[in-house]
Amino acid sequence: MSDNKVKLFGEKEIRKEWNDEEQDWYVSIVDVIEVLSGSDNPRRYWSDLKRKLKAEGNQLYENIVQLKMASADGKFYKTDVANTRGILRIIQSVPSPKAEPFKMWLAQLGKERIDEVADPEIAIDRAFQIYLKKGYSEKWINQRIKTMEVRKDLTDEWQRAGVRESKDFATLTDIMTKEWSGKSTREYKNFKGLKKENLRDHMTNMELVLNMLAEVSATELSKDTDPFGMQESAAIAKEGGSVAKDARESYEKRSGKKIVSPLNAKNLKTLNGKDEKRPDDLEVTKDGIGKLGK
Repeated sequence: MSDNKVKLFGEKEIRKEWNDEEQDWYVSIVDVIEVLSGSDNPRRYWSDLKRKLKAEGNQLYENIVQLKMASADGKFYKTDVANTRGILRIIQSVPSPKAEPFKMWLAQLGKERIDEVADPEIAIDRAFQIYLKKGYSEKWINQRIKTMEVRKDLTDEWQRAGVRESKDFATLTDIMTKEWSGKSTREYKNFKGLKKENLRDHMTNMELVLNMLAEVSATELSKDTDPFGMQESAAIAKEGGSVAKDARESYEKRSGKKIVSPLNAKNLKTLNGKDEKRPDDLEVTKDGIGKLGK
């Protein structure tokens, strides 16, 4: 997990998003333009430059895409972004003494990803530090990082089964989430008052555990049955979710408490475990075994 805002040249934040499929960063063009140009109206500056690029038939114009990114008011709006190669070409189009520091920053971003691939512990440590700065407890962070490992195993298995598209990954996740929690991913986010945020970053420890149980179960069931394609993988995703659903219903029946919670990261005391009472007997192991009770 990487922080999607990086401060450069004082207080200006450069927004960025990592694209797993392309293995590249997408960076907000307006943010880059504002720093490079020093313009009081970077959007107008970029609009004029974009028209110029289009008129010239510049291939860069064709590679500009839009992503929803958080704005100063906390809401998410579509904004023009470009990958690192595109940003480098934009830097060359804007006369600025800050061009070289920007190139070094982009190079550092690429180096960090290469380092993380070579040594995954670097990525884990970076994620730990980011969550720590956001106020999460070490216990919660360790649980969250474990979910990343489990999720990666599942997506690798889906890819092995012939699932390739990001939208299909989202569909399979939605099927599994709906099965174990009783809510679709969108419904779950709405329940917690979320919009664009990552749902797992706003789960309590119990929710994280059950979500992991669903994903571990789906992974192992997929390995055992060797499905191919979206339809067969969807059936297994539902089965994995069902395993976690059984555990959830069993606990809720015994405790009289609901696991699916409206709490989110704004309730940091709860996510830190100060107010939340969690049973110690609900476990998920690397072998995909979930158990309730001792």
